[in-house]
Amino acid sequence: MIFGLFEILTIYIISISSLIQGFFKVKNYQNKGLSPKTSFTIIVPFRNEEENLPKLLNSFSNLNYPTDLFEVILVDDSSKEKFQILNSKFQISIVDNVRNSNSPKKDAITTAMQHVKTNWVITTDADCIVPENWLLTFDNYIQENKVSMLVGAVSYESENSFLHHFQQLDLTSLQGATIGSFGLGKGFMCNGANFAYTKSMFQSLSGFDGNDKIASGDDVFLLQKAVEKFLNEVHYLKAIEAIVLTKPTENWKSLFYQRVRWAAKTSSYKSAFGKFLGIIVFFGNLSFVIAFFLFLLRIWHYPFFVLFAFLKFATDFILLYKTNQFLTKTRIKSLLLSSLFYPFFSSAVALYSLFGSYEWKDRRFIK
Repeated sequence: MIFGLFEILTIYIISISSLIQGFFKVKNYQNKGLSPKTSFTIIVPFRNEEENLPKLLNSFSNLNYPTDLFEVILVDDSSKEKFQILNSKFQISIVDNVRNSNSPKKDAITTAMQHVKTNWVITTDADCIVPENWLLTFDNYIQENKVSMLVGAVSYESENSFLHHFQQLDLTSLQGATIGSFGLGKGFMCNGANFAYTKSMFQSLSGFDGNDKIASGDDVFLLQKAVEKFLNEVHYLKAIEAIVLTKPTENWKSLFYQRVRWAAKTSSYKSAFGKFLGIIVFFGNLSFVIAFFLFLLRIWHYPFFVLFAFLKFATDFILLYKTNQFLTKTRIKSLLLSSLFYPFFSSAVALYSLFGSYEWKDRRFIK
């Protein structure tokens, strides 16, 4: 048992170390102040977001980008109350979602695509705030590189609570894995809150065909299809000025269901590397849980457990520290408590996602 757990840990450490290496291979990018040329359509699917949408639209108003070079399409997914657009500095429209699949968000983006007139689209979520140089940074990168799809970073706008600190740590680990995988040339994960691609690429990939029965994954499945066919045209935009801020969930139940929704699509990944890494991370965290209980039952001696925990957390810390530096430039809060709790939470999410249902936007989805 002892040697088996340490063998799993060894594979885990090698995998995370490779992501750390990949993280450093993706160079930081800063916009060069080039004159804007790219026209964007910003697509925002929403459902009952009357509190968040005005904040997002206000951040669009503050964009350092010509208003004639971007438009916004809001896609209403059966909100209880119709959202009203007041005076706006930019072109904006609201369309109703046309449901054709088991995935409301994929349907929303497909619906919006029927109204897109620009070549580039960029998606974000209603509970986000974008930085003022968001579009300018994307535009400058597009001007300087042959690219058809760009993945951007997402971070939380957190308050001082353990729930929020834990979510920030969790998101930091996901962002670190995302950046690291791109550095290894095996990008498999992204976040639809900051995701850009050309309309022509979307059409050449036949949109979400092939995975529209899965409720989530409007971002990762499209990315994986693109990486499979156009690897060299899919890049990660590691730029501080393009980091989108989103809101953490407000209770543990919502967080659990959100992570279950994210985890449920892993088994349908096209990326062999993504599947492999998902399995390794799951067993790496589960092995810590098993080791903890073996220690409590006095089957494992204290030195074995301490060594096991130290090796795992030390490896995790390097990736978390470097990613957190990029995302927030602040120290990681509640690190020790979050790190101890994370393997239990992560293992529970992974196991539940294999069999359980989850709630999302007041709807229930069955695995």
